[in-house]
Amino acid sequence: MAVSGRKSILNAETLTELSEAAPIRVLIVDDQSLVKEGLALIAGSDAGIEVVGKAEDGRAGLAAALQLRPDIVLMDVRMPVMDGIEATGKLLEHDGEANEIRVIALTTYDSEDFAVRMLAAGASGFLLKDAPGEDLVRAIRTVHAGNAIIDPSMTKTLLKRLSGPGPSGEATQTADRDEKRNKMLAKLTARERDVLEYLVQGESNSSIAARLFLAEVTVKSHVGRILEKFELPDRVHVVIWAYESGFRS
Repeated sequence: MAVSGRKSILNAETLTELSEAAPIRVLIVDDQSLVKEGLALIAGSDAGIEVVGKAEDGRAGLAAALQLRPDIVLMDVRMPVMDGIEATGKLLEHDGEANEIRVIALTTYDSEDFAVRMLAAGASGFLLKDAPGEDLVRAIRTVHAGNAIIDPSMTKTLLKRLSGPGPSGEATQTADRDEKRNKMLAKLTARERDVLEYLVQGESNSSIAARLFLAEVTVKSHVGRILEKFELPDRVHVVIWAYESGFRS
């Protein structure tokens, strides 16, 4: 009986700990009602996620975020009144009030430039609006854990576009940009350069490992050294660097 009673107490303690685990609080900012409601339905279907608010434009989203203090803001890029880029930049300027808030940009295939500008404004990643529901939940959990998220399809589309010819009459690269990029690349070993080729395409560590016939832990180590040498915080900003430097994988 004593053993049975102790098991009962341990189970109760475990259940208490689980019940006390705070859900990830999410604010959704999008000007399309159907999209907003759909995102809320998908995110809210996960027991560990709570949708605490919705807003229809960047200005309203900024006000709601500062009031509600969510963990994650799902921020549409293109909206009336104030777009997601400006709203993200203004939100993350509030160090004291928004220090723990992270933004995930929501975008479509035809808005690569806007997505990169969102990342530059401080977003922790971007996700396509037509991504599967499980990808949305995974993105929320990934960013909440302190990591960045890049939609691989979006990354590849972005870099494919960047590798094409630039607008008529405009130089695709300046000598100064070339020089800075080449100095950065010179910091890398040959193997790190190999990893970089796939990293900027949004490939996961496991995918890179398979392509280069390396152990996943080895790829993780190479990625860490690339971030350290480039003085970049995460994989997302490697994509920004590729965009801004004209890097072609």
